[in-house]
Amino acid sequence: VQLQASGGGLAQSGGSLRLSCKHSGFPTDEFRVGWFRQVPGKKREGISCFYPEDGDSYYADSVKGRFTVSGDKDNHIVFLQMNNLKLEDTAVYYCAAGEAYCSLSGSLLESDYWGQGTQVTVSS
Repeated sequence: VQLQASGGGLAQSGGSLRLSCKHSGFPTDEFRVGWFRQVPGKKREGISCFYPEDGDSYYADSVKGRFTVSGDKDNHIVFLQMNNLKLEDTAVYYCAAGEAYCSLSGSLLESDYWGQGTQVTVSS
């Protein structure tokens, strides 16, 4: 199983970015994809969790209403659309996947696989 995250970059406050997580190697649709972010010196935060099989998604309060996760089943990609970005969204973002369930607060409860991080920087 491999995960490859991309799409980070620099955005202004109030702007948008879209992250992608291309996954491969899962034998079935029975897996979940989580998005996490981490700021140096702080604990990693689970911000969104997605069920590719049916499109269900869950979000942390910190991003609810601004971020949307979706999937392209044919191309094995999960997207994280980030709108109305705030300075505090600056972090390294990771996608992860596993067979564990998503929490209602948007965190993948156990991650078996991780993609590389992608930096998101929001400026004023």
